[in-house]
Amino acid sequence: MSDSTSRAVLTTESGAPVADNQNSATAGPGGPLLIQDQYLLEKLARFNRERIPERVVHARGSGAYGYFEVTADVSRFTKAHFLAEPGRRTEVFARFSTVAGNLGASDAVRDPRGFALKFYTQQGNYDLVGNNTPVFFIKDPSKFPDFIHTQKRDPYTGIQEADNVWDFWSLSPEVTHQVTWLFGDRGIPASYRHMDGFSSHTYQWVNADGDAFWVKYHFKTDQGIRNLTADEAAAIAGVDPDSHQRDLREAIDAGRLPSWTLKVQVMPVAEAANYRFNPFDLTKVWPHADYPLIEVGRLVLDRNPENVFAEVEQAAFSPNNFVPGIGPSPDKMLQGRLFAYADAHRYRLGVNHTQLAVNAPHATVARNHGRDGAMATNAGGRAKNYEPNSFGGPYETGEPLWAPTRVSGATGTHEAPVHAEDDDFVQAGNLYRLMSEEEKVRLVEGLAGGLAQVSRDDIVERAIGNFRAADPEYGDRLEAAVKALRA
Repeated sequence: MSDSTSRAVLTTESGAPVADNQNSATAGPGGPLLIQDQYLLEKLARFNRERIPERVVHARGSGAYGYFEVTADVSRFTKAHFLAEPGRRTEVFARFSTVAGNLGASDAVRDPRGFALKFYTQQGNYDLVGNNTPVFFIKDPSKFPDFIHTQKRDPYTGIQEADNVWDFWSLSPEVTHQVTWLFGDRGIPASYRHMDGFSSHTYQWVNADGDAFWVKYHFKTDQGIRNLTADEAAAIAGVDPDSHQRDLREAIDAGRLPSWTLKVQVMPVAEAANYRFNPFDLTKVWPHADYPLIEVGRLVLDRNPENVFAEVEQAAFSPNNFVPGIGPSPDKMLQGRLFAYADAHRYRLGVNHTQLAVNAPHATVARNHGRDGAMATNAGGRAKNYEPNSFGGPYETGEPLWAPTRVSGATGTHEAPVHAEDDDFVQAGNLYRLMSEEEKVRLVEGLAGGLAQVSRDDIVERAIGNFRAADPEYGDRLEAAVKALRA
């Protein structure tokens, strides 16, 4: 029997000791409850408020702490301090996620995986928000809410509808490349440890001399790529819906620390305007033959969160969190996310979410004139809350974090500039032709299984037409497979 003197006393939220946590106060034995039982009311009221709005996308996720260590000199490309020299280590928090499912969804499903990193650098937090695919479905943020609506529950049926998914996809040929990725073998990773991560977006790096470069990030898993077939995923999802979460936590607890090697593709800014396709188009990759991978460093995850809600559910990643030497590109989807991610966190967590431990800077201190708001934990004390001031307040540096981007033309709702090889189908066709025969069979089977559920023939025909435009054989095989399933 444990000694009660060695245990902490149970208290109310105000710190008062609790006399009885087994029985509610009543008006006599068996009588009605008393409103003066403030401990009971406090517990029930808090319980009613334990949940916050889940993320609209990437709701289902797992996270871990670790470090990033530079292994190669990239100072010729960027002046970012945390990338300045080999051997430098920076604390990191990583969050992996599925995209479409809600907070209680299964991990082992066919869906892109989020790959988000927060680098706690000495120059402030740098957030890199990517996926396990190098491309995405769309290239303009105005289509993002519409796209996600098709992936979520139908307003009438309350379930995800194949008609909605494929109607939107068939009317948006730009999705063909990403859909080919999604229904290929890498569409269902075996775990978060066994997948690559990509920035997908193009970013700007600028060096100490002011020379700017466009870059794409590639995190190559050191565990090797492992995927699940559709049948394997269905079996795992039915038995262990938390398979990815369990795998990541148990691997780190057992000392099997997951790691990734970071490599980047680098394009001199001057080459972007005349490159054969739009280098800021999120539906396309840069061929490695044009821009080879350059090693940067190694990401290692070595510590699990102590509290999943506080450190994973409340983790907030915003691609507008840059540090000197790194900045945005004209990628339209990135530009939209610069606002949308931070705004989503203000809605979910409140304007002071950046003061939460997992989101606050760890290697420096945030100093600004933001004040007050719900749940403010750092009110700035008696310091003046305006700038400029003559009372010793923080001051601006006058040194831009990134280089300016040259623009021209009139304002308006423009389509992206067209380059010589801009096409929605070429890269999807290239990806299909890179696959082995066995991979092509699984790809077509997966696509046909989804298309066969569509109720309207015109949607099916449009969708098949997009894949046929990528490669005639691709479209023909898919058409035959759909007909076989619908016969």
